[in-house]
Amino acid sequence: MSTFTLDERLERDGIPIASIGLCQLRLMNDRRWPWIILIPQRDGVSEIFDLSPLDQTMLTFETNMVATALKKVTGAEKVNVGALGNIVRQLHVHVIARRPGDPNWPGPVWGFGKAEPWPETDHQAFAERILENL
Repeated sequence: MSTFTLDERLERDGIPIASIGLCQLRLMNDRRWPWIILIPQRDGVSEIFDLSPLDQTMLTFETNMVATALKKVTGAEKVNVGALGNIVRQLHVHVIARRPGDPNWPGPVWGFGKAEPWPETDHQAFAERILENL
């Protein structure tokens, strides 16, 4: 079995929350949006179709679990889910809670303004609420 290696940009930009099975969960270190990243713990995977059928099913299941928890915890009007990978090739799925009035609503979160890091106590409390609702 190969060892999982996390892309340095995902490690730098995300705060670890937990491993929930297939995926490592990380909180994007930008408090402007409740934004969780799921990273399948498989080396050399850049596309969902690179995963085994079982891992594809697990990724869908875990993504839905996280999206549901995020919506419940934040009361978001919309939860955006996306796997882009144009810059960071390692497969990862963004799950972002959105609502009218948030920064850049209804536009995209990418490339908008400057990140505002989470204070440590705030990100810990938020991560705990997410885990309680999984």
